[in-house]
Amino acid sequence: MNRLLGRRAARRTAPYRLPLRGRLTLMTTSVFVVLGSGLLVLNWLSSRQLMEENRSLLIPAEDLTTPLPATGIPEPGPSPAPLPPESMQAAVTTPSEAFEDFQGRILDDLLVRSLLLLAVFTALAALLAWWAGRRSLHRLTQVTSTARRIGTGSTLEERLDLSGPHDEVRELGDTFDAMLDRLDRSFTAQRHFTAHASHELRTPLTLQRTALEIPLAQGRVPDDLKPALHRALDANARSQRLIDALLTLARGESEHLTPHPADLADGARIAQEDLAEEARTAEVRVTARLSPAPVAGDPSLLRHITLNLLANAVRHNHPGGTATTATGTHGDRAFVEVTNTGPVLDPGDVPALFEPFRRGPTQHGKSLGLGLAVVRAITLTHHGELTATPRPGGGLTVRVQLPRRPGDDASDGPDGS
Repeated sequence: MNRLLGRRAARRTAPYRLPLRGRLTLMTTSVFVVLGSGLLVLNWLSSRQLMEENRSLLIPAEDLTTPLPATGIPEPGPSPAPLPPESMQAAVTTPSEAFEDFQGRILDDLLVRSLLLLAVFTALAALLAWWAGRRSLHRLTQVTSTARRIGTGSTLEERLDLSGPHDEVRELGDTFDAMLDRLDRSFTAQRHFTAHASHELRTPLTLQRTALEIPLAQGRVPDDLKPALHRALDANARSQRLIDALLTLARGESEHLTPHPADLADGARIAQEDLAEEARTAEVRVTARLSPAPVAGDPSLLRHITLNLLANAVRHNHPGGTATTATGTHGDRAFVEVTNTGPVLDPGDVPALFEPFRRGPTQHGKSLGLGLAVVRAITLTHHGELTATPRPGGGLTVRVQLPRRPGDDASDGPDGS
């Protein structure tokens, strides 16, 4: 399935990477472990050095080399019985050796306790680093979520308006808001220009058409000139359709709409009636499975969704083909879906069909290339979602989902699952 919003279908999924908060926590914890280990080693070496330097305070100088029997001063009397090897070893232990044993025990115990404390404080450092990173990057997460909403939505009016200290994140948010202001002004000026230019072109086209139709109706045109005048009338009609499509596109991209109750099923019925003759001429069988699909929006614009989708399904088809329209609800969404037979499409080429003036592979001279672009613009303006999926045997399935009208509790349609 190709998500046309934001051209997500053209993007490749990036490999998983540790988030910035995790990397900061890992880096802080690693620094703490390295410095703590160094401090532990220095503390152990210092303790050993201090004990060596103060050995003379604990052992008299004359006792450093004189062995002292473990039984003390021998008394006259019979010779004692032979001692076991362990007792003999203890009997020849000197104060120096006893000090070495004492020193080893102290240093080993110091090392074990230091390692335990290092482990505990490393865990505490990791938790504190994670908490501090989360708190510091909260506003950056706000920037990301807002940018994602604006990138996949239909409005440029939302702003970050970050609060807090004037740091790098606040500067990033202000820069982002300034960029949105410029984009909003640019897109608004473009829509106004398209709408005004289309209005201005309507009058001369109407005059041209009248100037051509009157002589033809009165029979004052020589027979050899009639084909040229008919071609001029066809070109005039095509220009009129183009202007109407541009006006609809400009209205569809407008963000200032007053929502009214509407039903996508009503628009589907009207579209089927309007295109019935064209479908018969093209030998395309049109069917419908319509269930209530209540939404809130501009009814005239919403009718163009099904009209353009069905027109695209009929014109980009082949004799004997089919075009099916379905409407209904699913959860909190109402939908309209149009499926048609036709030429086989490459999934990578589908997103480009929704760009202005992009035509299908078999309609280079028949289509204006604005129908699907109008559908996308109206869908985005009404905060909906549009998906297009090529059919394995040829043709296309296009589904538009819009938020269901608030307060409506209609049951899900048959195709809503």
